[in-house]
Amino acid sequence: MLTYVSRRILVSIPVAFGITLIIFMLMHVSGDPVRLMYGPNVPKETIEAKRKELGLDRPIYEQYLRWLSKLFQGDLGRSIHVQDKVSNLILARLGPTLELTTVALLLTLLFSIPIGVISAVRPYSWIDNIGRVFALFWVSMPYFWLGIILMLLFGVRLGLLPISGRGGPIWTVEGIRHLILPALTLGLPPMALFTRFVRSSMLEVVNEEYIRTARSKGLGERTVIYRHALRNALIPVVTLLALRLPWLVGGAVITETVFSWPGMGRLLVDAVSQRDYPVVQGVVLILAILVLLSNLAADLMYAYLDPRIRLD
Repeated sequence: MLTYVSRRILVSIPVAFGITLIIFMLMHVSGDPVRLMYGPNVPKETIEAKRKELGLDRPIYEQYLRWLSKLFQGDLGRSIHVQDKVSNLILARLGPTLELTTVALLLTLLFSIPIGVISAVRPYSWIDNIGRVFALFWVSMPYFWLGIILMLLFGVRLGLLPISGRGGPIWTVEGIRHLILPALTLGLPPMALFTRFVRSSMLEVVNEEYIRTARSKGLGERTVIYRHALRNALIPVVTLLALRLPWLVGGAVITETVFSWPGMGRLLVDAVSQRDYPVVQGVVLILAILVLLSNLAADLMYAYLDPRIRLD
């Protein structure tokens, strides 16, 4: 296991370098950040002085190497707009984003797996038909539209839940109340997709020979389904989960903007609108590293779910 983890980390290193290069180049081909920040009517001398202050007057490769060397020291740069370290801004927003995405992911798995299993065990029943309609309905909804509908229904019309901001830590009542609508907005569309995927995977597994053998030994149906069939059916689901995490992060950017949630997604949108390129680079880099780590965690889950897989 240790050898496999070490090998996967080594493979992730060049990927991380590639991500830094892509992020850096995309920010620079989008235009002169100083000109975009000040606008067209600012004197050239002011533009040149600011570019020199930020180190943008140097060759592009020198700028990249300088930024990369600072990354190794834990320095993500300094925000142009608020004059604070990018790392401080990200640390202040990382907790709310992890809180929102974790709760949304738990909601997705807690509901999609049981519904998918029941639909597979009773195919073409009324439960399965409701599950199909449920999946088709929610998976067709964009995040921003779903968020607005939930705000209008539960916040404005019924007045049950707050529609913006973060009420505090998740262990407080206000924190939970403020978290419900953003978490549902972020969790419902992938919940529908996972429900259909679990159903499809379970239908393939329940017809395998080892399932018939387990039943012939006199094991209870619940034991056969949840201990033998579901464990193997979850292997492709873990793969889908790893592939969908970038979409979940992208949905978090939209959801945080709609609900004014003080997370990294909102920080990214504000930084783009303010042309604060050091913050944009830092946020995108952290989000990309989180996706890399999630893929590594998914690989490790394979060995737990399927003993036939050896991570040597």
